[in-house]
Amino acid sequence: MSTAGLVTTDLRAAGEHYLEHIGQADEFGAVDLVLDLLQQGVGAESLLLDLIAPAQRRIGELWAANQWSVAREHGATAVSERAVAAIVARVRPAPVLGRITVACADGEYHALPTRLLAEVLRLRGWRVDFLGANVPGPHLITHLHQTGPDAVALGCALAIRLPRAHATITACQAVGVPVLAGGSGFGADGRLARLLGADAWAPTADAAADHLSSGALPAFPAAPHGPAHLSDEEYTHLTRRRGELLTGAMAALTAAWPPMAAYTAHQLDSTAEDLGHILDFLTAAVYVDDAQVFTDFITWTAGVLRARGVPAGAVKVGLRVFYDELRDFPRARHLLAQGIEAAHDADLEI
Repeated sequence: MSTAGLVTTDLRAAGEHYLEHIGQADEFGAVDLVLDLLQQGVGAESLLLDLIAPAQRRIGELWAANQWSVAREHGATAVSERAVAAIVARVRPAPVLGRITVACADGEYHALPTRLLAEVLRLRGWRVDFLGANVPGPHLITHLHQTGPDAVALGCALAIRLPRAHATITACQAVGVPVLAGGSGFGADGRLARLLGADAWAPTADAAADHLSSGALPAFPAAPHGPAHLSDEEYTHLTRRRGELLTGAMAALTAAWPPMAAYTAHQLDSTAEDLGHILDFLTAAVYVDDAQVFTDFITWTAGVLRARGVPAGAVKVGLRVFYDELRDFPRARHLLAQGIEAAHDADLEI
């Protein structure tokens, strides 16, 4: 067996122990584990991408399956952030390459994946300005003027942040700074990064570092068309009328779904929140004219609600309520019809 195989096996075993530590919010245990592995010769980049990153994905799966609470998930993520800090405090290569600004899109609060990219770039020899979560576009542009980086690496985990990410991409390029996009919000294949005009896209932190280290960013071919919101006003109206639409949807859902009559205040709040997420993903899908943005979310939502004891049929009822409410929105209704079909397919998987 090769040394690489041994390291992989060790990291898989260590990953189980690491997940136990972070699941118990055991900061000292998690930090000791990663520092011990570092001392044993496991590379810092491997610890970030082959130990911590998979653990974070597993956290998301456990939360979606209703095996971990939001509080436990948040605690585990906080511990992982401390583990990352402990690793990079021990390994400090001198910056010998250029300067990269790394930031999350405006409104994007899932900062750890973007932080992992920032640290991988530092390990590869870049000077990195990591700006963290939820970076407003105008403030990012001010930073670019002040620092003059070679590129911006922009993270977006949720598709509902794409309109703001688009504005940020355009603004960065207007001041002469290319943008490397990353994160699941841009699509698993990067198609939405291309649509929104990013200079390049990378599926993983190491792939992004490879792109940047190779010199000029490998440019996308021109997108065949721009974002769909430019062709009509559906996106604008959905955004402006969000509150009104949600109020109407809650009233209609109460009439269409009899079990809601017995809901507690907490259940009603959760239902309103779920409807808000549905409307936000619908709005994002209208912006980019991409049905998969919406149908993937509906399939995921059906699974999450099912794990929490909510009948799968409730998702379809909610979608039909929006379908009836949005009579003057043909593109949104077309997407809702596909969402209803996706919810139906999710029902059949039970």
